[in-house]
Amino acid sequence: MTPDIAAWIRERGISEVECIVPDMNGIQRGKVLPATKFLKSMTDKTLRIPGSVYIVTVTGGYPEDVEHIVPDFDPDLILAPDISTIREAPGYKTPTAYVICDSYHGNGKAVEIAPRQILKKVLALYEAKGWQPVIAPEAEFYLVNKNLDADFPLTPPPGRSGRAETASEAFGLEALSEFEDIIEQVYDWCEKAELNIDTMIHEAGAAQLEVNFVHGDPLALADQVLLFKRIVRQVALEHGVYATFMAKPMSDQPGSAMHIHQSVLNAETGKNIFSTGNGRDSALFRSHIAGLVRLMPQILPLVAPNVNSFRRMRPDTAAPINVHWGSDNRSCGFRVPICESKDRRVENRLPGADSNPYLAIAASLICGYIGMVERMIPPKIMEGNAYNRARTLPRTLEAALDRFYNCKPVKRELGEQFFEIFWAIKDAELYAYQSVISSWEREHLLLKV
Repeated sequence: MTPDIAAWIRERGISEVECIVPDMNGIQRGKVLPATKFLKSMTDKTLRIPGSVYIVTVTGGYPEDVEHIVPDFDPDLILAPDISTIREAPGYKTPTAYVICDSYHGNGKAVEIAPRQILKKVLALYEAKGWQPVIAPEAEFYLVNKNLDADFPLTPPPGRSGRAETASEAFGLEALSEFEDIIEQVYDWCEKAELNIDTMIHEAGAAQLEVNFVHGDPLALADQVLLFKRIVRQVALEHGVYATFMAKPMSDQPGSAMHIHQSVLNAETGKNIFSTGNGRDSALFRSHIAGLVRLMPQILPLVAPNVNSFRRMRPDTAAPINVHWGSDNRSCGFRVPICESKDRRVENRLPGADSNPYLAIAASLICGYIGMVERMIPPKIMEGNAYNRARTLPRTLEAALDRFYNCKPVKRELGEQFFEIFWAIKDAELYAYQSVISSWEREHLLLKV
């Protein structure tokens, strides 16, 4: 395979290769190598990275008491580039390529806590059953003015007219054209990087956009979402603004989600197992939904991983507060779109745009898988507005982490070590957040209490 990659690099004049390692938060870490050294590393296995790359928090720190999983002396892991992910990296003066890497211990065993490996583990469970999951993510994000002081709130940037949006412009074509230059460059760069994006729309928030990905293999699409975030942020900077995938970047605007449409095919026949021969819901489809309804609330940190994630989940903001399911009902946590029987699928509306795509997709698929294997029965379909029903999702990351660690069915499939590390990382981030005194506290408590 190496000679083919050497030819690919030579034909495109690639000088440098970014070897990307997605960490627990979906942040891209790794190394940049000269192309010649990269090719050499593929044969002599000299491409390495400290094992602590998988326990870094969003604040750049490390959780305590995990030395039994990642020792204090922080041994190296061997990085193995997944050649199927190599692609040109747009926007660089020096011709550069991206490649996403998997990690291995010195004995050749895959690093089981790596997010990409977690998704592979879930896909292997489906494969063993003769099932082939298909997903289609929808990623929302905001364009905002540059924010050089974190104490100041974010604000929408002006568009081509020179004016910033002040009201909701959901699906507005004129509003979309305000950012035409940015959008065109995003499409151009995604095409160069071979990202299979489809429709882009203006969402309900001020300068909030959404892109839909063409449905396909879950691992390939997780890779694409990861790189898409990188490309969008770089394009935005070239135009003097920020692009953010925070779940709730502005208090007076809707949050940003990463909805996941998912279906399952018979791997041998290619037919959608969510539909019966006469086009009705299959028993497996209903069990898949039942698994989502029962288990997703217990592992919510995998799709709502940050303290900010829970600010998005408020009534009447197009974000769920419970896990009802319904037909073409966007007030529900799980929506069944109107479609032909061959395309029958469920849309998981819980994940935030800030979630790690590998872990969010893995979480969504493993819940559906357990539901099918255990033949779970879903609750009655929701008729009407689910926001009128009680909130059943946790309101904070702290409450969600309490449920997460005790979800035995999912922990059994994804691994005790992964659960322990993920919980420790998020607990450390939560402690850091709770150590900060907010402007709200100074405003309302300083001179009153």
